[in-house]
Amino acid sequence: MEQRRPGVGARARYWFDTTLARGTSALVGWLVVVCLALVVPASAVLVWTGPHTPATFPGKLAQVWRLTGETLRLGGTTGPPLRVLLSVLLALVALVYVSTLVGLITTGLTERLIALRRGRSTLLEHGHVVVLGWSEQVFTVVGELVAAGANQRGSVVAVLADRDKTAMEEALDSKVGPTGRTRLICRSGPPTDPAVLALTSPGTAHSVLVLPPDDSRADADVVKSLLALRATASGDGASAPVVAAVRDSRYLLAARLAAGERGIVVESDTVTARLIAQAARRPGLSLVHRELLDFAGDEFYPTSHPSLVGRDFGAVLLSYGNACAVGLIRDGVPWLNPPARTVIEGGDRIIVITADDDTAALADCAPFVEERLIAGPRPQETRPERVLVLGWNRRAPLILREWGRNAPPGSVADVLADKDEDETTVRTACDTGDADWTCVHRRGDTTRPETLYELDIASYDSVIVLSRDPRPGEAVEESDNRTLVTLLVLRHLEQRIGRQLPVVAELTDDSNRPLAPIGPGADVIISGKLIGLLMAQISQNPHLAAVFDELFSAGGTQIHLRSAADYVVPDQEASFATVVAAARDRGECAIGYRSHADAGRAPDYGLRVNPPKAHRRRWITGDEVVVIAASGHANGSVPRRRGTPHDRHEADGDGHSVDHSGEGRV
Repeated sequence: MEQRRPGVGARARYWFDTTLARGTSALVGWLVVVCLALVVPASAVLVWTGPHTPATFPGKLAQVWRLTGETLRLGGTTGPPLRVLLSVLLALVALVYVSTLVGLITTGLTERLIALRRGRSTLLEHGHVVVLGWSEQVFTVVGELVAAGANQRGSVVAVLADRDKTAMEEALDSKVGPTGRTRLICRSGPPTDPAVLALTSPGTAHSVLVLPPDDSRADADVVKSLLALRATASGDGASAPVVAAVRDSRYLLAARLAAGERGIVVESDTVTARLIAQAARRPGLSLVHRELLDFAGDEFYPTSHPSLVGRDFGAVLLSYGNACAVGLIRDGVPWLNPPARTVIEGGDRIIVITADDDTAALADCAPFVEERLIAGPRPQETRPERVLVLGWNRRAPLILREWGRNAPPGSVADVLADKDEDETTVRTACDTGDADWTCVHRRGDTTRPETLYELDIASYDSVIVLSRDPRPGEAVEESDNRTLVTLLVLRHLEQRIGRQLPVVAELTDDSNRPLAPIGPGADVIISGKLIGLLMAQISQNPHLAAVFDELFSAGGTQIHLRSAADYVVPDQEASFATVVAAARDRGECAIGYRSHADAGRAPDYGLRVNPPKAHRRRWITGDEVVVIAASGHANGSVPRRRGTPHDRHEADGDGHSVDHSGEGRV
């Protein structure tokens, strides 16, 4: 077939493209040709049609040249050819000079803007907060730091991560929202590089938070970031307080050594596992922890009132109308839930839960106590428990261990793990050895209805749904998607058996919580959110690190949800001061309640922390009281009391000594 010959237009475009490909000289030549082709005819028209047009033709040509030269900045001088040539040469030199100067300025500004866009400029701030690393926790941490700085002028939060600066700013703006008075600054680069880390000026910061990234090298990167902080420290040894988190306890010692004396290291997986295990027995505990850890509600504060010196702690519990006393600080050591007969000494500070550090006001609340409405002791039923664990992740062995720590003899934990989980790992975790509870391992897909239908769901006291660890190449949201499907099937089973199951579900993304199909008796724990809240709280209040260490330690004083019928007579109207007095008689500190009628209503889900002592309500069956008490009586028996606040070492469930000094560990 005869090939069609290209047209004139195609050949002209090809010739033009070929000349452009020859380089800069061709580009300049075409620029001159195009400019002359436009300017010369236009100048000629202006000269020939102007009111003062020269009479002779040479005069008109000279005028056209002058106008063309002025337009193209070529001088436009007329006269002998040498004079015209020199004029054009000078104009070209001036043009090259100006063009080069503009190019240099433009290049410098462009490079500076690119550097700023990459986040490679040094911060010149003082008293700011530095956040190192990037994970799902960064949004919680930054959001809480913004809330903490809402009443402060000039507060600054600097985030350094090995990500694009613009992408970080867009993500934080989307998840955190308006930052108010707080300036949010992002810097790009690896936090493990001391030279890059120095861009955030950590030596002049108020505090530094080190987040574990979402990958397999998370804990190693945290330790390297802590070492980089040490490398950037000034010669006088002064450094900002550091709060870091590690997932694997094997890295705990290395992280503590790298963090130094002013560093506090949070065992994120261990703390999360304990919260899940506790919530399995009393769903709703995560709501209490979130309320106490975020800066929007009531929090822990130390306060001093000389008028309380000489009184016992039992009287102090009813000495605040708008705050809840929960312990004291003696000789710098926190002592939560001391015995009611403990006498307040001169140097003691009272630990209270209140709205702000200056809002705790003294008030005699004893007249609000109605002794006749305090419930009498009830026999406590102790029977074996059955828990169903659906799914598996790296925290599952810790959850089983924490659940078994307080499980009555004869209790059983059934684990249903997916078939693609490592068989040896699951079986090793389910081997309880000589413990007085057993663990049974099953295999199956937790998202398939027929798998759950084969289980006797009604026989379990609680169900734990775990969010599986992300697989290589799998979307981040896939774990939560599977958890939501499992919850949907469980909700259908609840309707079939006519009973609400105490379900505790673990999610990774807080935005998925409203989507979770759960009943009022269920609880949702966002695995990274509570750790982010805890780290933000410690960074702003490092003196309370020992308090949180006690609350989240194994065998320490913890937060519990107890039936309101153990404290006040059901179906009677009573003040909260009456509940506080009843809890005091049981060796506990009451700090709030959860209404059964409002348990399914967002956003509080029936929870109220630190209500006024004069607050009155009708206490019905299903209502719960939030108390701080020793962990050894989860079933309501006589509480275990601490001897002195100096007893800072005790044995955990495995017989190891646990340091509760609160320094360097949570």
